[in-house]
Amino acid sequence: MKNTITFLAGLIFGLGLIVSGMTNPANIIGFLDIAGNWNPSLVLVMVGGISIAFLAFRYMANKKLTLFKEPVHLPGTTHLSKELIIGSLLFGAGWALAGFCPGPALVALGAGSKQAGIFVLAMLVGMYGHDIFYTRLFNKAH
Repeated sequence: MKNTITFLAGLIFGLGLIVSGMTNPANIIGFLDIAGNWNPSLVLVMVGGISIAFLAFRYMANKKLTLFKEPVHLPGTTHLSKELIIGSLLFGAGWALAGFCPGPALVALGAGSKQAGIFVLAMLVGMYGHDIFYTRLFNKAH
């Protein structure tokens, strides 16, 4: 049952990304082009996503177990670190240059996008590089 519900949630998420146009890098780049031909569609997607997440987090705030009888793990207090800020800047730069972030890229890859394939490959190399270099440079496990 857990796998079925997880699959359905992922399917709905992916379909939402397709319907909203978020798997099209031109829409993302258009949103970030505030000095040119600005495309505000991502604002509506963000407001919808943030609203649903806000309600879900509020609902789960006082729960001890999930639907699957597993412990609830919600984020604690906000903690800004050098690593978080650098990672956020790198993520944002990659998002702006490619027009993809991981979720939409995987959906677009599943739809056969070669551009998404290149992005996903670069993303995997970056993740692997992080695992190797971050632990070596900072002697930390992530």
